[in-house]
Amino acid sequence: MQKTLFTIAAAIVLVAFLTKCNNQPDTKPAVAATAEDPVKRGEYLVTVMGCDDCHSPKRMGPQGPEIIPELRLSGFPSTAKIPPVDSNVTKSGWVALWADLTSAVGPWGQSYAANITSDTTGIGTWTEAQFKKAITEGKYMGLDGTRPLLPPMPWPGYRNLHDEDLKAIFAFLKSTKPVKNVVPTAKINPPPKM
Repeated sequence: MQKTLFTIAAAIVLVAFLTKCNNQPDTKPAVAATAEDPVKRGEYLVTVMGCDDCHSPKRMGPQGPEIIPELRLSGFPSTAKIPPVDSNVTKSGWVALWADLTSAVGPWGQSYAANITSDTTGIGTWTEAQFKKAITEGKYMGLDGTRPLLPPMPWPGYRNLHDEDLKAIFAFLKSTKPVKNVVPTAKINPPPKM
């Protein structure tokens, strides 16, 4: 019975995610802006690279998950209550996503999408160098000696971004409305024994 309920829940999340991916937002981001306006260029890149998919809390709307505008890019909501995950799910090779896609559970443990707004609980105190290191090297908080960024963060796909694009993304994120939200610490599973 529990496997059936999980399968149904997973199917609902998958359908909602695919519906969201197929529905374009009503407003399109600024077309690839020029170097004269890096904030607009950054907004465009954040939008087309799908940063909202994981970093923005969502609520269910008539066509699936919808971004909650006042929480945009604030990461996993610290007030969210996630029920315990059935460990058999991840042991059997599955990855599970929280309904708004801001948390994921898999063989690595449980990860939470970071707050990337300009608030001090987000990236408000980060330097551009930290941001670049996080995005291109997968370093937590962009600092050497820290843990790697966990799935589903696709940082390996971003490592070849041009410096101008990284600067523009950082400029846009630093211009966002600050949202105070302390994201929980990831729960990391030990690596499997070989």
